[in-house]
Amino acid sequence: MLKRYPLCQITIVAFTIVLLGCDDSRSDRSSPPPQPNRPISSLGAAETIYPMPLAHGQDEDIALLGEQLFFDRNLSSNGSTSCASCHDLNRGGTDQLARSPGATGQLSSVNTPTVFNARFNFKQFWDGRADSLEEQALGPLTNPKEMNNTWSDILAYVSSNTEYATQFNAQFDAGVTKETVLTALAVYQRTLITPNSPFDQFLNGDEDAITDQAKQGFELFDDLGCSSCHQGVNVGGNMFQRIGVMGDYFADRGNVTEADFGLYNVTGIESDRYRFKVPSLRNVADTSPYFHDGSAPTLPEAVTIMARYQLGIELPQSDVDLLVSFLETLSAPPLEVRSTQASASNQAHQGEAR
Repeated sequence: MLKRYPLCQITIVAFTIVLLGCDDSRSDRSSPPPQPNRPISSLGAAETIYPMPLAHGQDEDIALLGEQLFFDRNLSSNGSTSCASCHDLNRGGTDQLARSPGATGQLSSVNTPTVFNARFNFKQFWDGRADSLEEQALGPLTNPKEMNNTWSDILAYVSSNTEYATQFNAQFDAGVTKETVLTALAVYQRTLITPNSPFDQFLNGDEDAITDQAKQGFELFDDLGCSSCHQGVNVGGNMFQRIGVMGDYFADRGNVTEADFGLYNVTGIESDRYRFKVPSLRNVADTSPYFHDGSAPTLPEAVTIMARYQLGIELPQSDVDLLVSFLETLSAPPLEVRSTQASASNQAHQGEAR
């Protein structure tokens, strides 16, 4: 029998989360993406999470062009680093490192978030400084800690590549420009969705798609108030939240850096200090280590820390196990842009050096 937490405790926790983080006088939430039909699972709590669309709906030709760019190390200053270096499609759309090395060997300031399902996030980056995937793609290409390139060199390289020039001229009236490069990358990233996970199948009516333990884990997830911040089609990614609603996470962790200030670095508003975009929990079992600082090496540790600092409770191991069982059902492989030609081209680009 699933242990239920006292209603008064859950009510107080949920109210505190809303009061302190999820909903203040300045709305942090954009209009969510169009949601599919409401789920038909027998669990009433499943109304907080929606199934992932089964198709990406993007222009395939532009997506294939963006895919080539995504895997091309020559977009970095020294031919060493591609977008896929940090966003490895075989590692949950991340590199599974606490900090990512860039073209010059410098480490990133924060943990690399997954590229999977990023199209459903209302903002991009942990601190929400980009409003779109096009704006997001703009950052890493020229960031000294990442690909360390310049737009003049990027455009010179892409324009001089006959294959690229032909494709850009075919897809865009303007040919190779900064804007069309960013568009191609963004369109490709919008194809990287992970539909039909076991939990999606469960939401769509297949009661046998997940185990009884996972079902109990989801009930507990909802009972604890986790779905106050992790909901919708992306199971998160649609609001900002303060890390440490019910405890001082940063004082306990120590060694606070500017990267820990989160949204404050964008807005300069004191109440935004330590607030970050709530991450999606899609494919979360594949994206360790966790949090913006990469401080939690395993999913059970991440669950325990979130309960402590966001809910103010210490979970018994049995409840951690239930929650992890549920979270593991959110994983699925990304859709592919199907082209053997593009795949062969990606391998060639990966092996090139400027």
